Amino acid sequence: MKSTLEPGLTHRFSFTVPETKTVPCLYPEAPEFQEMPQVFATGFMVGLMEWACVQLLAPHLDAGEGSLGVHIDVSHTAATPPGFTVAVEAECVAVDGRKVAFRVRAHDGVDPIGEGRHERMVVAWDKFNARVGAKAAAVSVAG
Repeated sequence: MKSTLEPGLTHRFSFTVPETKTVPCLYPEAPEFQEMPQVFATGFMVGLMEWACVQLLAPHLDAGEGSLGVHIDVSHTAATPPGFTVAVEAECVAVDGRKVAFRVRAHDGVDPIGEGRHERMVVAWDKFNARVGAKAAAVSVAG
């Protein structure tokens, strides 16, 4: 991770909500979700907030590094129909070793729709993938 990553950095990202990012599409196998309105799903909003944070981090990572979400605490306060464009603002608020904290906010052009805090851990992909591979191998041997 480069020394350029510091609190105060911001990034804004916009995304137009397709029908495939609505509540019934979150888990198509869940009949309970199929009965819900066709509005932007909280799970997809969280993913959009993570995406904005990943983009903020990208220029500050070294080759072979990436990040993983390790904590999310956000509200989802307004419904957004498909076709609306959601803008997410991410701000780096703390860097503690490999852990990076962000304030995130989302707006659909009419209403603020969500806000909160997100944390990501910067990892070396080769080491991370080796640990996940070892975990998968341990389960397949035990099973």
